[in-house]
Amino acid sequence: MSDDEQTPSTTGGTPAGPQAEEIRFFGTTWVDHSGHYALRRAGLAAGSLAAAVAACLVLRFAYEGLQIADIGGIVNMLVVVMFAVCSAIAFRKTWESFLRRPTDPAREDSLRSLKTIGFIGSLLAYCARCLVEAPGEKLRRAEYEKAREQFEKRRGTRTGNPAARKKPKRR
Repeated sequence: MSDDEQTPSTTGGTPAGPQAEEIRFFGTTWVDHSGHYALRRAGLAAGSLAAAVAACLVLRFAYEGLQIADIGGIVNMLVVVMFAVCSAIAFRKTWESFLRRPTDPAREDSLRSLKTIGFIGSLLAYCARCLVEAPGEKLRRAEYEKAREQFEKRRGTRTGNPAARKKPKRR
């Protein structure tokens, strides 16, 4: 067998079958919850909450700057409403991204600037999701389980696969 014809299971380095997709800050530890998984989740939840609080303080200073500039009540109100609406949309879109893949990537790209303005909502969604599981774990686990099932089904039913053959009983 040449090097080009070797399968992943015969190369010795990579196991056969689908591989778990990595999650930022967690790698593939979400599969079996190893490597201080719970501690990492708690740390990321606290970190994202601290970042959201710091961002709120920065926005408060910016708002006070608008008040000092005496721009007007309507502009101050519009700024507050804009950040509140953008944060709510960013929270919802970030939360949805943990549950399912986007159906329209172009739409997600068009919402990028809105999610950037509402970054506090994204940070809060990340914090809340870390309290439940690694962000995106449920989605990736479902995809991984489905890929494993399909792999096992293909591997077991493929004709001519010596690993899946049952040995005949000798009499």
